[in-house]
Amino acid sequence: MRQKLNLITLGVDDFEKSVAFYEGLGWKRSAASVEELALFPLGGIVLALHPRHALAEDAMATDPKPGFSGITLSFNAKSEAEVNEVMKEVAQLGGTIVKPAQKVYWGGYSGYFKDPSGHLIEVAHNPFWEFDDNDNLAL
Repeated sequence: MRQKLNLITLGVDDFEKSVAFYEGLGWKRSAASVEELALFPLGGIVLALHPRHALAEDAMATDPKPGFSGITLSFNAKSEAEVNEVMKEVAQLGGTIVKPAQKVYWGGYSGYFKDPSGHLIEVAHNPFWEFDDNDNLAL
């Protein structure tokens, strides 16, 4: 298998509310989106939103909706100020701030929020990482 992920799909409780939340962050929905599948191109990877019940059914999985699934998504900011700006924007859109932005043990600055369906997203600035000309992490 190639070392590449192309698509991350989040099962969402309220499809329209979730789409509005991500669009409120300034993200643009792709024209390739279809009914009950919103696609947001993120520079080499795509975030998809799909009704949670339908995603669980497609995966032939039960859906206990745990409090913490062991997965978080991360938005890497270019500065601590950008972390603060994003967290403020998230709060204004109705996201739940789980951990306010703060200095963290690994030497960076980050906070966490939950989207309307409870998915944990970290907003972080890592002063040890750089971005390339396309805003991709250059590790």
